[in-house]
Amino acid sequence: EARGGVMSEGEIFEVLRAHLWGAAMMGLPILATTLVVGFVIGLLQALTSIQEMTLTFIPKILAVLIVFFLSLGYMTKVALDLFNNWVIPLIAG
Repeated sequence: EARGGVMSEGEIFEVLRAHLWGAAMMGLPILATTLVVGFVIGLLQALTSIQEMTLTFIPKILAVLIVFFLSLGYMTKVALDLFNNWVIPLIAG
């Protein structure tokens, strides 16, 4: 608990840990999608010997955009939970 408006070192690390974990959880769907799409495209390129650069770039961008919009509600929930559970109590004291 903050005393006199000053947070202890442990409290600062706890808030930082919670926000870093939240950032990782928000980025996980997009990073996982990029990994899977990149692996599948790389496998297809190895099997067919097609080495076109746009073949890797465009599907990854499209997949990331689709997953971004599909997971926007989840990412908003994570951000709001962090704000309501950490930022507001710190501001309110």
